Amino acid sequence: MVNPFTGPAMFTPSFTDALRAYAPDLLPSFAEGVLPEVPHATTVAAVRYADGVVMGGDRRATEGLHIAQRDIEKVFPADDHSAVAIAGAAGPAIEMVRLFQTELEHYEKVEGFPLSLEGKANKLGQMVRSNLPLAMQGLVVVPLFAGYDLRRNSGRIFRYDVTGGRYEDADFHANGSGGRDAKGSLKKRYRDGMSEADAIGILVEALYDAADEDAGTGGPDLIRGIFPVVATVTEAGYQRTAEDSVREIAERVIDARTRGEG
Repeated sequence: MVNPFTGPAMFTPSFTDALRAYAPDLLPSFAEGVLPEVPHATTVAAVRYADGVVMGGDRRATEGLHIAQRDIEKVFPADDHSAVAIAGAAGPAIEMVRLFQTELEHYEKVEGFPLSLEGKANKLGQMVRSNLPLAMQGLVVVPLFAGYDLRRNSGRIFRYDVTGGRYEDADFHANGSGGRDAKGSLKKRYRDGMSEADAIGILVEALYDAADEDAGTGGPDLIRGIFPVVATVTEAGYQRTAEDSVREIAERVIDARTRGEG
């Protein structure tokens, strides 16, 4: 046991550093050898609009050629003014999100004020980098991070590569196996200064387009009542969009495609 008076400071702003010093066994770990096939989360996307940013993800998790789960959630609040979406190995991804949420809460309690949006993005990049040993074994986690920057008064979107490299996208981005198709759809539909309703509409449409081309992405399931998870982040904070509203938008997209539009 490390003596808090002679060892590393107990009240470090980093929750991960505190765990590493006092309870390293609680940190995520990996074992050598062949890993079993695990569920993977697929397409997530984010779009910047006039009042902030909207983020969404489909609900399917795949395990090889099988559907492992039809209603997995891939979009989570990171804190009051940011959100994170997961693509990749579902187990490590969800574990990373939970640790990230705790990191941000711990920092705010210790320092007395929240980390800046850029600081949050950097912290998530460090966590992705620490997952590299698992990624080399096939358990890749590539999150998408977005939030409302209270200093700049605008929404911002950050993407990552498997090594933890952080890149900012000005207007929109999509990750996952259907990310290329979703991004192509967003590129056609995006307009600068869009309203929240328009941004949610093109996001749901982009996820529909991804599901139309990618077997790993789940489209709107009218029979089971399963629709994408969509959330907005504005100056007022994180807000999940009501499922009935998402259903209505998805039905409009399907009706338009039935008529040959889009």
